[in-house]
Order: sequence, then structure tokens, then C-alpha cells
Amino acid sequence: MIKPILVLAVLLVLLAVLLLLGKIRRPAFFILAGVIVVVGALVITKLSQFSAMGAMAYAPPPDVVTTATVAETTWQPMLASTGSLTAVQGVTVTAQLDGNVAKIAFEAGSAVQAGDLLLQQDISSEAAQLRAAQAAAELARLNLARSRQLLGDATISQSQYDSDEASYKAAVAQADNIQAVIGKKTIRAPFAGRLGVRLVNLGQTLKAGDAIVSLQALDPIYADFYLPQQDLAQIARGLTVRISGESVPNGAVEGRITAINPDVDSATRNVRAEATIANAGEGLHPGMFVNVSVLLPDRRKLLVIPTTAVLYAPYGNSVFVVSETRDAATGQAVKTARQQFIRLGEARGDFVAVTDGLKAGDEVVSAAPFKLRNGESVIVNNAAALPAQLAPKPDNS
Repeated sequence: MIKPILVLAVLLVLLAVLLLLGKIRRPAFFILAGVIVVVGALVITKLSQFSAMGAMAYAPPPDVVTTATVAETTWQPMLASTGSLTAVQGVTVTAQLDGNVAKIAFEAGSAVQAGDLLLQQDISSEAAQLRAAQAAAELARLNLARSRQLLGDATISQSQYDSDEASYKAAVAQADNIQAVIGKKTIRAPFAGRLGVRLVNLGQTLKAGDAIVSLQALDPIYADFYLPQQDLAQIARGLTVRISGESVPNGAVEGRITAINPDVDSATRNVRAEATIANAGEGLHPGMFVNVSVLLPDRRKLLVIPTTAVLYAPYGNSVFVVSETRDAATGQAVKTARQQFIRLGEARGDFVAVTDGLKAGDEVVSAAPFKLRNGESVIVNNAAALPAQLAPKPDNS
């Protein structure tokens, strides 16, 4: 304020000197002096207002936040992986020999037992050949029986008997060969399971190897997955495995590890493991993608917070801890948010474990920490806070 007044005084003095030296007339002097005084007064007034505004301390209103308490809990450690489901027994039934489809004895999608007839190829020619072969075998048997009696009476030679015996065996083998051809053209289920979509039609000519129908044994079912070699020491047969996924009934089902490959893949350094899963409802199908969690036997205590409470940053992750202090001016209790850097561990569902930086019972801001400043006043309102869950199931999923 002193500088504007000095400037105003200097201007008036200069103006008075000019009047004394006769450089300006008296009316002009009063006009210029009045203008200088008015302008100076306005400038001084505005500067006074600006100074007063600058001197006032700006206190932004406190932010309304939701909070969560740092909880101590026990989690069962697990190894996570992804895998695929495979049938315990699964095959695409194919034709073994060329032939026309004479009969289709199954319904697509039906369950069958081992040995059930699936398809019959035309065997009319083989059936006729079989009857002739069986007749020849019967005649050879009678000749052999007669030769055996005559040999006992020393009526025929040993060589004649041996020839008749060889003829009988050849006739029987010929009949068996034709019977085997008929058996190969009579397609039966090799094991119990569920059939897929029918791939043939009545009267169709099949070539050897042509697909007829898919047959899969669905209960139980295998889950094949891979784990890195450093986890090999932690897994063993009999450990519980939980599989989950969008298509898994009830969200997750459990089974047990039944096989672990003795060798490690030299390209990926992963080991393959197999779990057996009960599938009585046949809701799991071969080829499905699933998330696999191997549950390890030991449990450990952890401090957990909602993942939404973490402010992730390249230089370090942090949270805002809410604490109660006393206002120095008013003496009233106020809550402030203090930024605290932390170290994170495993994440599950809506929670993440904290390995360093917090203690049980601390109150942290549970949502939108990016809007806060260190030391800022806050108001806690948890009326609309959404509860964090270990296994969240969004309504729109």
C-alpha cells in the first residue's frame, strides 16, 4: 500500500512544480490533479481488496468418503493355473471296413452302455459266406471224426488223418474269419458314455475310417493343467483342486489331483498335472476352458483390504488412512486422510493382502482414493458403501 501512495504523491509534486515553472496553467493543474487523485484512489482501493483476499486462508470443504477396516483373516494358499477338460474315455466311433449303412441303432445325444449296438453295415454277402463256411467246417469235423475212428482200427494212415485234421482247422478258421468281418461291420459302443451328433445316414456308403458318432465318458472327467517347475515341490497326488469358469455349474466344483507327469517340459519348464472331477450331472464337457486352483494344505494369516482402496502408481502403491485429530483453531475433532505407502500380496475376489504398511484395525478410504490429498479433511459416510466379497457374483455377469 505504501508504494501506490508514494507514486501518487510524486505525481502531484511533479504537477505542482510544473505549475510553479509556468509550464501549465492553473485550471489544467486542478483538472490533472483531480484525475490523478481519483485514479490513485481507485487503484489503492482495489489493491487493498486484493490484499485482503490474499490474506484470507482458503479452506476447501471436506470430501465425503467411504471407509473399510483393515481385517486380519486366514486364507488357504493356492496355486492358480488354467486348464482344459478331457474325457476319461473319449473316442469318435468310426467304420472299420467299407460298406453300406443298413441300420442305425442309436439316438443322437443318448447314453449307451458298453456293447450296445450303434450301427449295422450291410452283411448279407458275409452272412451267406458264413453259412457256407460253417457247413464246410461241419463236414470237415465229421470227416475228422471218421478218420479218428479208422485210424484206431489201422484202416487209414497217419498222414490221411493229419490231412483231415488240417482241413477241419482250415474250415473253422475260414468261418471265424467271416465272422470277424461281420463283427467289424457291426459297430458297438466300446465303453459306456454319452453319444454326440450322428454323422451318418441310412443307406450311406462308408469307407474305412469314416466317422459315425462321438462317444464320451463324462462322469468323472479330467482337468488337465500346467504349473511352473518351482511349484512342483508343493503339489502331490490327492491335493484338492477347485475349477471355476463361466460355464462351470454353480460357479466352481472340486476334485483331486490323480496324476502328475514325471517329466518337465524342456521348452516351457512347466509340469503337466491331471485332476479327476466328479460330473454326475454331466454339466462339464471335454474341451471346456477352466480356471484351476490347487489348494495347498497350510493356512496363513493375512491383513486384507478392498482392492478399490489401493492407489496404484509406478513409484509405489498407497492407501489413505483415516485418523481423527483436533483442529488447532476450534479444538473440534476432525477426520483427515493420510497417504500411506504399502506393499501388496495375493489378491482374491474384491480383496488384496497387505504385507507391509498397515496394521489390523486401521481405517482406510475404500473407494476413489485418487481424489484425495495428503492431510485433507474428510467426512466418513458408509451408508451407500458396497460390501467387498471373496467370491463376487455380479448380477449382470
